[in-house]
Amino acid sequence: MDHEAAMRLALDLGASARTRSSPNPWVGAVVVSTAGEVVGRGATEPAGGAHAEVIALRAAGELGRGATLVTTLEPCAHVGRTPPCVDALAAAGIAQVVVAIVDPDPRVAGRGIAALRAAGIGVTVGVMADDASAQLAAYLQHRRTGRPHVVCKLAITLDGAIAAADGRSKWITGEAARADAHRLRAESDAVIVGAGTVRADDPRLTVRHVDGRDPLRVVLGAVPATASLRPCLEWRGDPAGLVDDLGRRGVLQALVEGGARTVRSFLDADLIDRFVLYVAPRLMSGGDVVPMVAGPTATSIDLAWQGRFVGVCQLGEDLRIELVPASRCDDPSTAAFTGRGEE
Repeated sequence: MDHEAAMRLALDLGASARTRSSPNPWVGAVVVSTAGEVVGRGATEPAGGAHAEVIALRAAGELGRGATLVTTLEPCAHVGRTPPCVDALAAAGIAQVVVAIVDPDPRVAGRGIAALRAAGIGVTVGVMADDASAQLAAYLQHRRTGRPHVVCKLAITLDGAIAAADGRSKWITGEAARADAHRLRAESDAVIVGAGTVRADDPRLTVRHVDGRDPLRVVLGAVPATASLRPCLEWRGDPAGLVDDLGRRGVLQALVEGGARTVRSFLDADLIDRFVLYVAPRLMSGGDVVPMVAGPTATSIDLAWQGRFVGVCQLGEDLRIELVPASRCDDPSTAAFTGRGEE
């Protein structure tokens, strides 16, 4: 098995850990024997559990001696909740390690690669790096900036409405799109809505339809004592301050779910890293519907917000469209990852 084929398998394994490993990165690893066969597979366990490399080594056993380990992220060389992965790799007799990307965590940041080479283990870096960067975008952004990756999710009609004139939005999209939206919520460590959305819809903001943890529930403003989403964080500052606060709390991905004024506040502050739009084949028509973004209309095409589509797929009768702001388009981590980081 060549390095790219093994890395594709490792990426699939990493995707399988996406909803359970945070705040650790969702890493995948495989051990390829000297005969070219996969003899060990691993994906990062929840915080406090084993890292992907260690799980793959355990599965390989003695077949790991002289073998190659392929991993989506640089192995750690520091003591956190678990011992260093580089020590386990050396003890297992691994001859070569293939790494997709370097871990930007200051405690790692090349130290794992240096330790492996010092132990006489060959290291190759950069195999399918763009794919791994896209898969680990939230983790990488948090480690590089201290801020979470902010995703704005909206269910909209074909003409851009998120609710009818009476304020109701259940249900714009079908079951397949709603299940996918819950998977996106399960991938996020926090979910954010405005107080108006809470008053209008009384959402729970829990994970349903898929397996996964409930995120931290955040409301911009005060909510009634009887609100279904309690306990929650009630934020009374600006969105930028909230994003900084969530980063300090270890939130790797924050999901903005509305409403229109909340979306506008994050958009104006240039805090949204990615949009995920679930578009239903419906037309509300008229000027009294609730738009996806509140506030004044751009006075010319040149002043309109600009993004780039990075992914489109069909879910039942609806479309799932991913796009990123033009200001993020040069970052390889904004590429769409269709597979569906460690203390």
